[in-house]
Amino acid sequence: MTFLLIETGTAVCSVALARGTQIAALRENREGRAHAQAVAPFIHEILLEQHCRIADLDAVAVSEGPGSYTGLRVGVSIAKGICFGAQKPLIAVNSLLSLAHAAIDSRLLPSPGCLIAPMIDARRMEVYTALFDARGNRLSGITAAVIDENSFAGTLAQQPVLFIGDGAGKCRPLLQHPNARFADITATAAGMLQPAIDAFTKKKFADAAYFEPLYLKNFVATTAKKKI
Repeated sequence: MTFLLIETGTAVCSVALARGTQIAALRENREGRAHAQAVAPFIHEILLEQHCRIADLDAVAVSEGPGSYTGLRVGVSIAKGICFGAQKPLIAVNSLLSLAHAAIDSRLLPSPGCLIAPMIDARRMEVYTALFDARGNRLSGITAAVIDENSFAGTLAQQPVLFIGDGAGKCRPLLQHPNARFADITATAAGMLQPAIDAFTKKKFADAAYFEPLYLKNFVATTAKKKI
């Protein structure tokens, strides 16, 4: 299986090419949100590097969200264009699920009973989050949660929870329970591979013509500081 993996839902723009169960090539931009300018050149570069054509792909996987409204639209638009034009299957991978698998693949869980709480920054003290077990099974609904000192109190009283993602850092000062663990893991196309393989095996494909990202919140336009 050869997959093109596209993750643009956070501040990181990440594109990977996978062959089988291995990441063959990876490109990332972690400096600013220039996703619209970076994602297409990244795809072009890794395809050339790996001597791979669009026709050689078995599927294209893209982050479905939750995450940045603009970032998700960039990734989904280019993924849909490739799939629609080349008649390739489109796989939508939940961004929180890919973060959970990144933690599992990195073997960062302190114990088999540790839960994973991926957090994607949603501004101020709000994050997109859900709970996953050590195998990547989602145990709770996906929510936009405002984090305070009492967040996850019931869960933390029973077992360790590993908090990851670009929203976890800002929550660390509030989540002081001894069972609260933190790891520096951010969204990346590499973390999408296992969920993409699972979806491909089960033939869980999105409709390239009508698929829309999981936004959770409505888009709110803001004015850049330099224009104020």
